[in-house]
Amino acid sequence: MVASDNACAMKIIKLNLSAFERWIASLVLSRKVFGVQAKNDAACGSGSPAQEEKFAFAELMNAKDLRLDYDVTITPPKCYLQPPSETMLKFSSPADFESVFAGEKFVLLGVHPYDMAAINQMDRIFSTGEYDPHYMTRRKNAVIIGVDVQTPSKNVFAACMGMAVVKHGFDILLTKIEDDYLAEAMTATGDSLLLEAKDAQKADAASLALREKVWENNRNALRKHELRVSPKDIPALLERSYNHPVWEEKAKLCFSCGSCNLVCPTCYCFDVRDEFNWDMRGGERRRIWDGCMLKEFAAVAGGHNFRKNKAERYRHRYYRKGKYVPDKIGEISCVGCGRCITACVSKIAHPVEIFNRLLEPK
Repeated sequence: MVASDNACAMKIIKLNLSAFERWIASLVLSRKVFGVQAKNDAACGSGSPAQEEKFAFAELMNAKDLRLDYDVTITPPKCYLQPPSETMLKFSSPADFESVFAGEKFVLLGVHPYDMAAINQMDRIFSTGEYDPHYMTRRKNAVIIGVDVQTPSKNVFAACMGMAVVKHGFDILLTKIEDDYLAEAMTATGDSLLLEAKDAQKADAASLALREKVWENNRNALRKHELRVSPKDIPALLERSYNHPVWEEKAKLCFSCGSCNLVCPTCYCFDVRDEFNWDMRGGERRRIWDGCMLKEFAAVAGGHNFRKNKAERYRHRYYRKGKYVPDKIGEISCVGCGRCITACVSKIAHPVEIFNRLLEPK
């Protein structure tokens, strides 16, 4: 739940793998649960080389399908809070309309710390200034069960951004320690869910010490790319780098496909469109994801485009992550998940590479 449900640390229990699976199975039977699952088999078939497993959140129908040992999901869990496309209202005439809000409660199971940090940022953005009731309704209906990273992905740099370990926003945080799971309730909602776990043991001092070791290991392991500047210094670095040659240099290779926007857990821009029924008497207003790397993103009436040049769009993305959003909420809008690095076919969407390059003389 959102901040109002956040309480002081509640109970921490330990579940062996059998008890843990039974608890997950009970959640699946009683609630709508979206959990991390493998998207493909590890083998491509006879005579084919091994294929890297891909993971995604999807509705969980069987506890055995849950994969908490995943490295990173293809897309972030934000899509359950801000869907790629959603209906905001339906209308039958200009003066007759009804707002549409998602009312179903659900569980997001297996959210990594860096993705939780991204959701925490979106909570602040959508709840302050222009309050967004559509996002916030979904957020209030969501129960988030997080899990500490067990398998670092090949491009993760969350530790460099201070996001390897996150203890705020979850209703429950899971940590794998040897052959058990520690489950800590961080809200009253999480506390009530843990009451449903059978054969649970109280977490002892040795188990808590093992969890601390996991956290310390992740602060070292989740840095596949080493950032040479402190996140707090990135806004000032960008402030003096507006005319750096790297923007033009990298933008020459950019396809303006927007893949980096689509996989980013902190991108939240959207377009709003009215779609009419065939009789032109009614329809619905929808909002869909949009991205600053797309050529049409900054287009306005009259055929004007404030960022027609690819280099301007490429630079804007980094300034939004590293300066404009931080100016608004006080945090760098990059959590180090590394998805953009993996998704970019031109290999230019690399925040660590760019920020490190800006440290060098022009």
